[in-house]
Amino acid sequence: MEADIAANAIDLGTNTDFSLLSLFLKADIIVKAVMISLILCSVYSWAVIIEKYRLFKKINKSSEEFEEKFWNSKSAENFYNSLPNNLEDPMSLVFQNAMENLLKKKSKTNLSERMTAFLEGGIEKEMSKIEKGFTFLATVGSTAPFIGLFGTVWGIMNSFQSIAISRNTSLAIVAPGIAEALFATALGLLAAIPAVVAYNKFNTDAKKYLEKLENFSKRFLTII
Repeated sequence: MEADIAANAIDLGTNTDFSLLSLFLKADIIVKAVMISLILCSVYSWAVIIEKYRLFKKINKSSEEFEEKFWNSKSAENFYNSLPNNLEDPMSLVFQNAMENLLKKKSKTNLSERMTAFLEGGIEKEMSKIEKGFTFLATVGSTAPFIGLFGTVWGIMNSFQSIAISRNTSLAIVAPGIAEALFATALGLLAAIPAVVAYNKFNTDAKKYLEKLENFSKRFLTII
């Protein structure tokens, strides 16, 4: 009898498909939901990562070009009048917004204070656009491992239930459930690690760009 059980266990272990697709299809509905949510989070995280990588590469280059043209111009007003309508560079937009408000109000009273307020408002507006998506990356990075862990715990619970129902402690009985559970953990880490790394990098890049905008604003104020 024991020999027959051992033989059956070996056959089960040999015939069990442990491919990723098979693990997903055989998983419990709760574990499947966890896996799908983690996969979606990972996909969207990578979309944000690629978009932000391209954004910082673009605005760093465009801002350098803008500063070079600005400081080589004869006057701020002439440079403002020569700007195209379809501006996308954040530094250009901060300058344009400040000049629009300055030219609308001809009064020279408290000029420095008003220009400071215009520039700070423009910087805040542009940085909110740049930092869009950062919260999602931070959320995925901090919660994805725990979501995966929940799927793991649920899968292991199912494995113990299988042992209780079959009254068989063979590894072949519990291996599929444990494999599904560990797959959920792996997906949690797969979603979290890139999100954390990207958030830290882009957060640093954003701080550097904010410093660049603030430095430009201070220098611009000195010529007003």
